[in-house]
Amino acid sequence: MNYFLKPLFVAIFFSVATYAQSAEIKVAVASNFANVLKEIAIEFQKDTGHQLAITPGATGKFYAQISNGAPFDVFLSADDETPSKLVQEGKAVAASQFTYAIGRLALWSPLPELIDKSPDVLKTDKFKFLAIANAKVAPYGQAAVLTMQKLGLLSKLEPRIVQGESISQTYQFVATGNAQLGFVALSQILEHGKIKSGSAWVVPEEMHEQLKQDAVVLGACKQPVICQSLLDYLKSDKAKKIMASYGYK
Repeated sequence: MNYFLKPLFVAIFFSVATYAQSAEIKVAVASNFANVLKEIAIEFQKDTGHQLAITPGATGKFYAQISNGAPFDVFLSADDETPSKLVQEGKAVAASQFTYAIGRLALWSPLPELIDKSPDVLKTDKFKFLAIANAKVAPYGQAAVLTMQKLGLLSKLEPRIVQGESISQTYQFVATGNAQLGFVALSQILEHGKIKSGSAWVVPEEMHEQLKQDAVVLGACKQPVICQSLLDYLKSDKAKKIMASYGYK
């Protein structure tokens, strides 16, 4: 071999080897965490070489899709019950399940003076529609219903409630003005620890069940070591710092 070409050969070899080892992981993620995961995905790729193909949606719908064989590798749920159910049904790896984040619910309006950091606006006629996520498929919707029950306002508010199929669609209803306010994920309206725009009331955690969000490697994952590496990465200081900036614990 020409020794002048050897360093180039070695460099190309390692480059090809690194590329060959990289993979793409298909991740089903609860809508409330989608933007956070996109930021984490950038750092994950930098640090590991692996890419994430991210599909956001409602937890309940993902459960149905995964049960019917949807080819996701990892599931980041908006609750802890759905991953547990998938484990019990043999569709997810029990040892991989852990709580990656604890979410917060917020009542939000793009109108800067509509909400005065309390739920008092819900007792008024200052709004026509209130958006919440579908409580049948979205844990944040369930939390919204429990909050209204605790406030003693659910029956009064029901005629004005509009439902989004996911927390993402719920946020869009409010952001576009189709509803004047709504119960959304705090992560959707928070930036660097402050509300990005409008007005809000951060719902006290005791108003509803804790929004524990669990992650799990799915049985369909063909590269379990790489799938587990993503879950391990979610426990890293770098990932936790990104999560905290969106209001997650």
